Amino acid sequence: METLNSFLADLTKTSQQALVSGAWLYPVHGVIYFVSHPSIYRSAAPIVGKCVLISLGITAGMFIFTYLPQLAFCAIFSGPLAFIPAAVMVFGESYALSSLVAKTFLLGALQDKIFDAVLLQKGQESLVARGREVKSSSSGVKTLGKSFTKPLDRFSKDGILRYLLSIPLNSIPVIGTVLFLLLNGKKSGPRHHSRYFQLKGFTKDTRAAFVEKNKGAYTAFGATSLALQLVPFVGTVFSITSTVGAALWANDLEKGPSQDSETHVKMR
Repeated sequence: METLNSFLADLTKTSQQALVSGAWLYPVHGVIYFVSHPSIYRSAAPIVGKCVLISLGITAGMFIFTYLPQLAFCAIFSGPLAFIPAAVMVFGESYALSSLVAKTFLLGALQDKIFDAVLLQKGQESLVARGREVKSSSSGVKTLGKSFTKPLDRFSKDGILRYLLSIPLNSIPVIGTVLFLLLNGKKSGPRHHSRYFQLKGFTKDTRAAFVEKNKGAYTAFGATSLALQLVPFVGTVFSITSTVGAALWANDLEKGPSQDSETHVKMR
């Protein structure tokens, strides 16, 4: 009982910090930036198309084979409104499978490249150059070259297990879904800055201390990003826009939002 009270107290404190941090806005900024910068969405379009098809297939299969059993389970808690949490649970499970396939086979290198491109557009050439070749043309256009590092593995076995085990929380209307987003957002938030930590050269201890200091902000970012990625069929698109949002946040951490500027970058 004491452990549960401690857990709830910590979650409440973190949630309050998350709300006032403003970091929950960055995934939304990422969507706006993505659609307003053709060089980014054009480079992502071929892979995004494949990801959407994968998501469609997996989601359709999950509804055919798993929706009715979960509807019966949710009816215990939600009665006649059980179809809502049941659908949320199926979409959540479909997202987990779609994300696993997409990030394993398609998105890894693309997310790193998009993260670097946004930082470069924001004038963070010296930071990007720590992990990727940056070329400049005579007209001043910057071009991203080959990466000096392997694509990051953004998956965590513990994270996947926690996500799957917490999906039933969605059977509890509203409160359960909020808890689901906060619990998973708290752990997934820092992974959106894995490339940033890599470029900064953070050690494991330095990263842990930085994340702890900004725990509320990372929870806010992770929860908002997850909510967007649960949107049926296009969740993988929001996975990419969240990468853009994470890069915008990294830029603000480096020089502050009041010192913003942009450089023209060509993505190959």
